[in-house]
Amino acid sequence: MGSGGLELPPGDEGHEGRSTDVPPGAVSLARPMDAGAIGPELDWDADAWREVRTRAQRAGRAYIWLNLVEQRLRAVVSAVLRPVYEPVHGDDWVVAAAGPAGQEWVQRAVAVREVSRRKGYLLDPADDNVISFLTLPQLRELMVQHWPCFEPYLDERRDVELALDELEVTRNVVSRNRALSEAVLGQAERASARLLEILGTGGDVPSARRLPVDAVEDLVGDRYADVVAVHPDRVRLLRQFPAEDIFGGARRLDAIGIGLTLLVQNFSGRRLVRLAESGCRVRLLFLNPASSAVKRRERELGLKRGELSRSVEMNILHMRRVRSRLRDPGAFEIQVYDETPRVTAYLVDGDGSDGVGVVQSYLRRSRGMEAPVFVLRNGTKVVRSDQVDEGGLFAAYREEFETMWVDSRPVS
Repeated sequence: MGSGGLELPPGDEGHEGRSTDVPPGAVSLARPMDAGAIGPELDWDADAWREVRTRAQRAGRAYIWLNLVEQRLRAVVSAVLRPVYEPVHGDDWVVAAAGPAGQEWVQRAVAVREVSRRKGYLLDPADDNVISFLTLPQLRELMVQHWPCFEPYLDERRDVELALDELEVTRNVVSRNRALSEAVLGQAERASARLLEILGTGGDVPSARRLPVDAVEDLVGDRYADVVAVHPDRVRLLRQFPAEDIFGGARRLDAIGIGLTLLVQNFSGRRLVRLAESGCRVRLLFLNPASSAVKRRERELGLKRGELSRSVEMNILHMRRVRSRLRDPGAFEIQVYDETPRVTAYLVDGDGSDGVGVVQSYLRRSRGMEAPVFVLRNGTKVVRSDQVDEGGLFAAYREEFETMWVDSRPVS
């Protein structure tokens, strides 16, 4: 008997001279489980990993939106209330603005700030203030309490509060690392975009009117050069980015391809006439329908002889009719080239920082409608101080167009 009154069980079965029976009153100690028996219970299969990655992607995307909104709201609250309270209360202006109703949460923020100071968590001096430790609901409370101060700058209090209400659901889910549904994520993105617009985004991307800047693109776009969207085919491109959004309101349009079907068949001749008459400069570069390159492309796609060339001819004739209706046909140029087609590219306002491009590579067995589509934005690549700006993909395709344009010949 041991000191605790418990008798150890006998040894392993099979050892000579040892019994496997446990005497009455003795406590049996369970044997350790084999490591192999634990593995299957801890392993995640492919479906489980897929679900986890989906959750992480949605949570990360939502966090970026929430981060942007909180920083913007913090700046707005500080800009409006600080001049009111700081002259009297100094560094304690946030405590004074919170008042008796917010005494509990503002004192908690002060305490967290002091702990962060002592432990060295404050790496940026700009965050060494109480307002940097207020949460989104607390910033909202300050705004609501002092709405007369914000009213001259913000039109509708109800719109602000509704947007913040929608974000609160997402904030709770993300902060507790629970599953975020696609519907709630979409709601949060719309609410964030609306709230940033109300608060004033200070947007510095001119092409945002044509292709809205996504929060994720704005922060990590430098990882992907100029690419802001990828679509499996042209059908899904047009669902998300209709031809009217691509070409409408353009001041310059350069396009190169085989038949330029995206423009010719999805943007009406009347709209092209109005676009050109409003001052848009158009340059269209088609593959020569009589060239040997068209015949090779027909063989690649398994088309009947002359099928592709007739399609290109029809598109060129349609563009010629559009040009004939213009007061200044010189602003609407059509040319053809004879080289092997490598890419179709539509460069809208490519001469400025607000350019948008739609690019497809030609695949041997895929028609243009079926090929993957890349959407590019000019002038948004983030360059760190230790990097040299080597230009993005937009500049490469623009240079390709200019080179081909010089080597092509006009269509009368």
